[in-house]
Amino acid sequence: MTAAESTPTTVGEKFQIDGITEPTLQHYFDTLNAGKFEDTAALFAENGVIHPPFESGIVGRDAMTRYLQQEAQDVKVYPREGVVKILEEEQIQFQVIGKAQTSWCSVNVLWTFILNQQKEILYVRIKLLASPKELLNLQR
Repeated sequence: MTAAESTPTTVGEKFQIDGITEPTLQHYFDTLNAGKFEDTAALFAENGVIHPPFESGIVGRDAMTRYLQQEAQDVKVYPREGVVKILEEEQIQFQVIGKAQTSWCSVNVLWTFILNQQKEILYVRIKLLASPKELLNLQR
């Protein structure tokens, strides 16, 4: 990977995600990086689900806020590019690749989002793109 591939493109203070213009996703990454976890959770539908690596699905805004406050304090995310797919029932799927960085590691990530017609996040799965050995080293 070249330095250009690993450096996110920014516009002002915000990230530009090549191939994605959906404001909900921009807000997700911005609020996550700012540590505004209640605002991040507010982007989800009432019974939305976040499915982080090594965890079962976390359902509901309050549970997401608590989880993010506990687990995402020192995490910064750097989305790079993505693709969009229209699903049935007026839902939209976005797949975004980028990096997540903590004080002790950096790893490539694939985020898969599903948004409803109100542009609320119904579901996001966060998948680490690493070798099995790298993944074992990340587990606590």
